[in-house]
Amino acid sequence: MRRLGQHFLSDPKILARIADALEPQPGETVLEIGPGPGTLTDVLLARGLRVIAIEKDRGLAAALDSRPNLTVIIGDAVELDWHTYDAKKVIGNIPYYITSPLIDKALVPPIPERVVFLVQDEVADRIAAEPGSKTYGALSVGVQVVARVEKLFTVAPGAFRPPPKVRSALIRLTPLAHPLVMDVEVAPLRAFVTACFSRRRKQLKNAVPGMSEADLRAMGFDPTIRPERLPPEAFVRLLRRSRQL
Repeated sequence: MRRLGQHFLSDPKILARIADALEPQPGETVLEIGPGPGTLTDVLLARGLRVIAIEKDRGLAAALDSRPNLTVIIGDAVELDWHTYDAKKVIGNIPYYITSPLIDKALVPPIPERVVFLVQDEVADRIAAEPGSKTYGALSVGVQVVARVEKLFTVAPGAFRPPPKVRSALIRLTPLAHPLVMDVEVAPLRAFVTACFSRRRKQLKNAVPGMSEADLRAMGFDPTIRPERLPPEAFVRLLRRSRQL
């Protein structure tokens, strides 16, 4: 079974590990993105959780809707406002082709206390990447300024039906006790960092929109350094300064 770009998990041991990563407490309400045939949903329900599931495919949603303690929302998870469902934890085996929009959605303030997503292994590496690494970029910075990132384990293609062509990995995002940005800065920072990394391999003086070499030196930055070597907090400083100019 494969609908709307999803590959569905069928390995019960891996499903149990994914549920464990959410650190669920009986009676909690969790939001599941893209439940598909309900294999992970059933594990969550068996843990004593109340599950609100967003499913775009009407046929799959109809098949799910008879389970106790399950509320199925038919719709597009990218378009819906997750905050209306009053769930403090979010989980999902999400479609590869909309991973970035769903990550962005999960990090809209106020951020859930736990986000657990199964994503493409390459994307997990990008989210968790450290400054200076080949995979470090706008996605890394955008997530790490507001959340602690853990890449928990990888999943081989054979655990899915049908098997995808690439490996997957489970990530867990936990909000920082002291985020590096204010809520109103989250969206501007993403746009700013995306602009900086669109000039990847260029020196900082040519990569940061609206800032001169003199501005960078005044802030203590080497204008010849490349953006991919800067830690997330440096981009926050640059954003704030650029908005003052």
